Amino acid sequence: MSNLIQLTNGKAHISDDDWQLVKLPASQVEARKQAGKIVLFKLTGEKTVSDEQIANTVIPAHGKIILPLTVFIARKAELQTRLSKNELGVWLDTHEVLHTLIENQADLNALPIIAVHVERFADGRIFSLGTLLRTRYGFKNDLRAIGDVLRDQLFFLKRSGFSSFAIRADRNATQAMISLNDFSTPYQGAADEAQPAFRRYHRAV
Repeated sequence: MSNLIQLTNGKAHISDDDWQLVKLPASQVEARKQAGKIVLFKLTGEKTVSDEQIANTVIPAHGKIILPLTVFIARKAELQTRLSKNELGVWLDTHEVLHTLIENQADLNALPIIAVHVERFADGRIFSLGTLLRTRYGFKNDLRAIGDVLRDQLFFLKRSGFSSFAIRADRNATQAMISLNDFSTPYQGAADEAQPAFRRYHRAV
């Protein structure tokens, strides 16, 4: 059974996934060590993907594909036909800088899908990225959450503008979908509804 939840006209349903997620090959660069623990440093401005990984990424010749941001930028010229046929999307990790995508793809709405990948949920950057894509940059197409996507996050991901959610493989998407209705009437304005509650409802004096 599919683990993809899709919002269509505000209604959630389990959907087959037509998009193939393309991943980078494993890095041969040794991870840094700090205080005896192996950690991967993912700080703004620090390169975490090698040119070799980008060059060796296998891109399927047919079908709808979602490419890592670094591969999309480096190999965009060879993929223009796929882009024009609405067969090409892009995904970025939460540590990546959104402006990098903006600089390299002026018309975001030429992309039928943008996905944000959470390697391990530890902070709220995915919510900020979703909100910025919807509000500041006007992205109107499918905005998907992928990776460590859990039930408790779905309501807030929806509020941040996400329209599809690839639930973690070890979780049940049908059960997770219920959480999209955890709250009936949000008070604050957000990407999915700009007006706060006091603007939406007018009490008789």
